[in-house]
Amino acid sequence: MESINPTQERKRQKPDWLKIQIPAGQEYSEVKQIVAEHKLHTICQSGKCPNMGECWGRGTATFMILGDICTRACRFCAVKTGKPDAVDTQEPVRVAESIKLMKLKHCVITSVDRDDLADGGSYIWAETIKAVKLLNPETTIEVLIPDFKGIVENIQRVIDEKPHVISHNVETVRRLTREVRRNSNYDRSLTVLKQIADSGTRAKSGVMLGLGETEAEVLETMDDLRTAGVLVMTIGQYLQPTKEHLEVQTFITPQQFKFYEESGLTKGFRFVESGGLVRSSYHAEKHVL
Repeated sequence: MESINPTQERKRQKPDWLKIQIPAGQEYSEVKQIVAEHKLHTICQSGKCPNMGECWGRGTATFMILGDICTRACRFCAVKTGKPDAVDTQEPVRVAESIKLMKLKHCVITSVDRDDLADGGSYIWAETIKAVKLLNPETTIEVLIPDFKGIVENIQRVIDEKPHVISHNVETVRRLTREVRRNSNYDRSLTVLKQIADSGTRAKSGVMLGLGETEAEVLETMDDLRTAGVLVMTIGQYLQPTKEHLEVQTFITPQQFKFYEESGLTKGFRFVESGGLVRSSYHAEKHVL
């Protein structure tokens, strides 16, 4: 399948299939106002998501709990790294209230890594899911969790609150994990996903492409995820957020993304979202069914 090499990219602009619309519209403005007034963090903003305009424009957002400073410094991620602020025990209620104000039928919640906390932040995770359910009993919930250093009790604390979908991203292929995901481990992530799937909860994961992986490695990653029990997979194009982050090695073509989608469905995934601008929460409301 065709890809664009780095030499070609330096001589041309970003491909047309990766261009996005400038955020605008009433729904976008309303979501932005609610996020600001309730002092919330969203991965849409912190992660510089290319779909923010589309998602906020239809009244959805991915909430990021436990602050906006991550204890890890993954070389692909635009979220700030450093020493996080103290845990805000009122955050779960603010998130739940905001979801109610937005009248969301489906919500997605993620977090920074909090390796500074003994429980990895899992207590606030559990309290947030409880608060959302209490104020929004008809709203379906997807959570995108960190690996909690693989500590079973902390992962289980989230599982026990029974969100509809639990996602944890492997982000890249096995060979590139050490370079791309600092302080993370490919096999540990698979173990986290297996614990989720074995609990009977729908497990979901995602990868970014364009970091130098081969087609064979992507297909192998799919097999690893299916073996772990994952039913939903997202596949998107890595876009370099700043000059300090990893460079894009290739821009994956729409044809290649389609090939991966078809391959994933053949391998037994229930849903495969595959495309240049696909991110973890893209069309997340479909993945509950």
